[in-house]
Amino acid sequence: MRRRFDKLAIMSRPPRIPNWLPWEQSTIYFITLCVEGRKPVLANVQAWKICRAVFNRLDQWRILSAIVMPDHLHVLAAPTDRNASVSDFAKWFKRWFNETYRTSNCRPSVSDGAPMAWLWQEGCFDRLLRSDESLSDKWEYLRQNPVRGGFVEHPDDWPYQAQFNA
Repeated sequence: MRRRFDKLAIMSRPPRIPNWLPWEQSTIYFITLCVEGRKPVLANVQAWKICRAVFNRLDQWRILSAIVMPDHLHVLAAPTDRNASVSDFAKWFKRWFNETYRTSNCRPSVSDGAPMAWLWQEGCFDRLLRSDESLSDKWEYLRQNPVRGGFVEHPDDWPYQAQFNA
């Protein structure tokens, strides 16, 4: 008899590749957090304010730049400890964002404890920038997202972006 396995139950996450960058090189990650089902709920003033407030709470990370698109967030960030966990970054960002979002005017009254109308996609996409990659080139690529998406004609016209400590 052939056993059926739930594909999701047997899939595992690949192991984290160690940071083998030279010690003198900065550790910088390109991190993307997505909204489940790609719901367009992030590109608004209140959500952007919440993102910025959460960036300030992530004391183990230095946020270099960030841009919010309607259904995802891109961040270029440097951990204070080069071996810091990107998974922890994503977990705490989402937790603190959700706490603030639930009590903000981004959504209807939440005094009844109702769940959010949307969720973050599990995990995140992350990539360690290599020595041959330019931080400014990566940031410019991200800034072009709203242009490529047809939201604005020029990257500077997109209000939900910032360079912090680049």
